[in-house]
Amino acid sequence: QVQFVESGGGLVQPGESLRLSCTGSGSIRSTYFMVWYRQAPGKQREKVASINYVGDVTYYEPFVRGRFTISRDNAKDTLYLQMNSLIPNDTAVYYCNNTSPVNWGQGTQVTVSS
Repeated sequence: QVQFVESGGGLVQPGESLRLSCTGSGSIRSTYFMVWYRQAPGKQREKVASINYVGDVTYYEPFVRGRFTISRDNAKDTLYLQMNSLIPNDTAVYYCNNTSPVNWGQGTQVTVSS
């Protein structure tokens, strides 16, 4: 059973940055495409960004493009999400997973508020 552990969230002010991390007990280095998702209060979970195994193909949803950067270190079995210029609408629980998620980790809470 795949289990991911997300970390790095917190409370920040608009315009600030956070870097999220995700570890997978070997699951990340064995997964070709990794994805960051998020779920805001009262809303459905949505994709944020994805990255291929090598890291040379990335995709960002329009609402984070230019502000967020996804990356991975397969040797460390870790996925990252660098989030800059955060806005209140980025407030959500952030999760990492593959492209066909079955199980979810606990996620990490990101709150952007002044």
